[in-house]
Amino acid sequence: MKRWIVISLIVIVVLIVSLWVFIFRNNTDNFTSYKTAPIQYGNLISSISATGTVEPEELIDVGAQVAGRIVSFGKDKNNKTIDYGSAIEEDNILAKIDDSLYYSDMLQAKAQVLQAKASLQKSEADLEVLKAKYELATNNFTRAEKLRSGNVNSQADYDSFKSEYQAAKANVDVGTAVIDQSKAQIAVAESVLRRAQQNLDYCTIKSPVNGVVIDRRVNIGQTVVASLSAPSLFLIAKDLKRMEVWVTVNEADIGKIQSGQDVTFTVDAYPGANFTGKVTKVRFNASVTQNVVTYIVVVSTDNSKGKLLPYLTANVQFEVDKKHDVFMVPNASLRWMPEDGQNLKKYQRLISQVSNNDQSLQQQNLKKTGIVWIFKNDDLTPIQVTTGISNDIVTEIENNDLKEGMEVVTALQSQKQENSSVKNPFLPQFKKK
Repeated sequence: MKRWIVISLIVIVVLIVSLWVFIFRNNTDNFTSYKTAPIQYGNLISSISATGTVEPEELIDVGAQVAGRIVSFGKDKNNKTIDYGSAIEEDNILAKIDDSLYYSDMLQAKAQVLQAKASLQKSEADLEVLKAKYELATNNFTRAEKLRSGNVNSQADYDSFKSEYQAAKANVDVGTAVIDQSKAQIAVAESVLRRAQQNLDYCTIKSPVNGVVIDRRVNIGQTVVASLSAPSLFLIAKDLKRMEVWVTVNEADIGKIQSGQDVTFTVDAYPGANFTGKVTKVRFNASVTQNVVTYIVVVSTDNSKGKLLPYLTANVQFEVDKKHDVFMVPNASLRWMPEDGQNLKKYQRLISQVSNNDQSLQQQNLKKTGIVWIFKNDDLTPIQVTTGISNDIVTEIENNDLKEGMEVVTALQSQKQENSSVKNPFLPQFKKK
């Protein structure tokens, strides 16, 4: 009997101890630590981030002024058929349109010019005949007047000579008018010829500039139709050694952008490579999308190495301000406050003072103040700092007590020991190797 009592007591003690160990282990399984980051010392650039598109500095859209079927393409500088990326020179033939109809119109216009010129020659010859008749009629009328004064001829003869004179004079005027009309017809015919010749010339599409073919929008056998607007056949970049980046900037940041501002950007085609440029203009034709106003900022950049290709997406950084040899802390360290009420109560006066000063300085457009937390003698201690320029990662701070490499708190971190799951104290435990 006593034996069972002893065994029962031992079991009870084991249960109590196991339960106490279980509770203790779960209460101490979690412990609190802090995420920290070192204070950095160096150069800081405050910038505005945006995205844009790489564009050729000058694009020429070559179209067609006549309708017809594309029959052939020209040759580039390397004597290869014009295609995407072909390097061309001014007046290089890009393409030819079927000119059979326009050639016929030109021949017809030439024939009309010859006909008009022949008509002029005939009119000039007729005028000479009319002038001769006019001269004969004039002489006859002069003699009739002399004979009339001596009452030699009759009134009927006199009237006949006078009528012939007047008719001959009118015929000369008519002949002169016919010549003027023939000359006008020649001018019209020559104008029609020039138009037909010009349309014939338009069948040969030539490059207006030196450049590179960015886009070829037609194929051989395709019919182009020129009606109200000229169809686009080729897109030519005049000079790919100079490129532009068209950057979309939000209205909240556009006030910080100005002409001549330094810009750096990257493209996904060359990871790790940085390109530089300068702001050349801000376009005022803003666009509104879902109540968001954006502007296009044009950035000019050098592309003498030919790395940048048209229409690459650029990740742009506009340099707003730059500081050399300054202390920097992560932005998170200036936002962090301890959750421990004791620490907040202990330094409440300093926290309130910094908050009030920060609002006052902000209203006066002066430098702001802030607080960073460090461990001093294993005690979490706030340090008041003056903040300067900032980017998306770090912020400039000023304080005589700061040193490079000093750790500042950025966040509260709760960690668990390796075995954080709830364990049954009654199950056997195995040691891990």
